[in-house]
Amino acid sequence: MATSKGHNRELAERAYRVRRNAVLMGEVQGQGYIAQALDIADVLATAYFHAMRYRPDDPTWEGRDRFLLSNGHYAIALYAALIEAGIIPREELETYGSDESRLPMSGMASYTPGMEMSGGSLGVGMSIAVGMALGLKRKKSDSRVYILFSDGELDEGSVWEALMSAAHYKLDNIVAIVDVNNQQADGPSTQVMAFEPLVQKLEAFGWFVQRIDGNDLDAVVVAFDAAKDHPEPKPRIIVADTLMGKGVPFLEVREKNHFIRVDAHEWQLALAALDEGRLA
Repeated sequence: MATSKGHNRELAERAYRVRRNAVLMGEVQGQGYIAQALDIADVLATAYFHAMRYRPDDPTWEGRDRFLLSNGHYAIALYAALIEAGIIPREELETYGSDESRLPMSGMASYTPGMEMSGGSLGVGMSIAVGMALGLKRKKSDSRVYILFSDGELDEGSVWEALMSAAHYKLDNIVAIVDVNNQQADGPSTQVMAFEPLVQKLEAFGWFVQRIDGNDLDAVVVAFDAAKDHPEPKPRIIVADTLMGKGVPFLEVREKNHFIRVDAHEWQLALAALDEGRLA
């Protein structure tokens, strides 16, 4: 599917707003998984404003594409996209992580419109995606299941079992994205559990694989289009190499930014950095 430069400029604006929404939510609590939200914003902007089919006023519409957030701690990022998409009212942004909020710090499907699964336990999203995709196939639905998971989840055996099952059942209605930011709670992901060469492993499991710079919006768009258009009856996965804290230089270089606390005066600095990058 060809895309115009103007369309990609629109997506860049969406990605900027997703990042800005995430920073504003983070300021409510003064801490959180901000670096992940910044690194994955280009992927979310492409998913919600280029690739996916959904109705903002009807989040449970049967004909929708499903977006599964396996890495539930990225909820602040998905909320930022759902707010931008009009699925969650913008005024709820200020309730993030608060009592009675529909935006808890970890994604909960029972609370939040547009949240398809509860992802607090890492490593379960791919199994859920396989089940959903099988169900859609049996309904003769042409809807797709998009699933985002983290490189840290590659430590989990259940992920690899689900990857093998998806290929066995020829689930070409799955488009997976693995965020390879090389950071998890215990340190660099590649040191906690070496998973390279990842592309070759995924291909050996029977997937159509693309590896891209997940912060290169043009490359992300091309990869999503290629995943949708790939002719072989096999599941599709995009390995997205990303930079934690993307767009906010002082967060990009923090040594430990898996879960960060941002000083009160730094929030406005972060917003200013995003605004400067938008105008560049």
